[in-house]
Amino acid sequence: MNKLAIITGASRGLGKNSALALADKGIDVIFTYHNNVQAAQDVIEEIKQKGQKAFALQFDTRDFDAIPEFVSQVKGLLSNEFARSDFDYLLNNAGTGLRASVEETTYEELENMLAIHVKGPFFLTQALLPHIKDGGHILNISSGLVRFSMPGSSAYAMAKGAVEVMTRYMAKEFANRQIRVNTLAPGAIATDFGGGNVRDNQQVNQMVASVTALGRVGEADDIGKAVAMLLSEDSGWITGQRIEASGGMFL
Repeated sequence: MNKLAIITGASRGLGKNSALALADKGIDVIFTYHNNVQAAQDVIEEIKQKGQKAFALQFDTRDFDAIPEFVSQVKGLLSNEFARSDFDYLLNNAGTGLRASVEETTYEELENMLAIHVKGPFFLTQALLPHIKDGGHILNISSGLVRFSMPGSSAYAMAKGAVEVMTRYMAKEFANRQIRVNTLAPGAIATDFGGGNVRDNQQVNQMVASVTALGRVGEADDIGKAVAMLLSEDSGWITGQRIEASGGMFL
């Protein structure tokens, strides 16, 4: 039986590359998308071309009331498409950024960051936990901005800081089932995240490369490979840890 991963937010960006990297390792994927049906279908086709099974479910991690229905859909897929009642890996990846100073950030904007990055993953993991296989792995996505500070990123970074604390508590509390829980913190990545600023703004791109030990900005593929590595059995003795994949940014 193939391993099976559930990924939130995999129709684009880091989630998509993570899904493809896992498929390269022989892992089947159930993933969520926010509203772009065609993008989700394109990812499904790419995964199928790699010889793996893939299914996409529409889901907004901020919609807490939708979690029971989402879990019901997952259970249906597990039973009908995979002939099993559990899955191996959960990647809490879905999210978006916010560019605003502390002075400019509104209550609603901060609440949105917390809902997307903290409350959503917390309650989704809680609901899916009975269906995660003993000895499985949960990987939560944080950010290099928790370690270093860039003006204009306070609300986003605060939420990601909470993700890292959440990870440690999950690792401790789920250890009785041998479920490992870790944080992966990407640095600046050249994707469409944040309007594609790192990817498309040459000045920003050069600045990031200049403060990165390996001399370039990160690519989505760099993170996808890191996800596949951390969700492999070779990382079985790693739990409760923050692993930064930034190429050595701001060392």
